[in-house]
Amino acid sequence: MTIRDRGKLKWLPAHFMPEHRKMLREIERDMMRMQKPLLDEYQIEEMERQVCEAMEFAQPVKLTVWRDGFTYEEVGRVHYLEPIQKEVRLKTELGTISRIKFADIIAVEMKE
Repeated sequence: MTIRDRGKLKWLPAHFMPEHRKMLREIERDMMRMQKPLLDEYQIEEMERQVCEAMEFAQPVKLTVWRDGFTYEEVGRVHYLEPIQKEVRLKTELGTISRIKFADIIAVEMKE
C-alpha cells in the first residue's frame, strides 16, 4: 500500500481566502496607478488642432487616454467631434467606433 501524498500542495498556505487574494490584487493595482498629468492651455490647444487636422484630412491618429489612473493608447481615424458631450469618436482599424472624452486625452500623435 502506497502513501498518496499531495507533495507541494500540502504545504501551500491554506489561510488565503478568495477575498484576501482579491484585496491583495487591488492593493497592487492601486500602487501602480498614476495621477493625471496636468496640461496647460497651449498643450490642449495643440491637441485640439491636431485632432481637427486629422479629421479634416482623414489621417490616422494615436490618442493616449488616461482612465482610472492608467494610460491606454487608441489608434484610428477621427470620425466625429461631439461638441455638446465634448468627446471624440474614433473609428478603429477593426471598424468599431470608440467614444473618448476630450478631457481624458493626454497626448495626440499623428500616424503616417
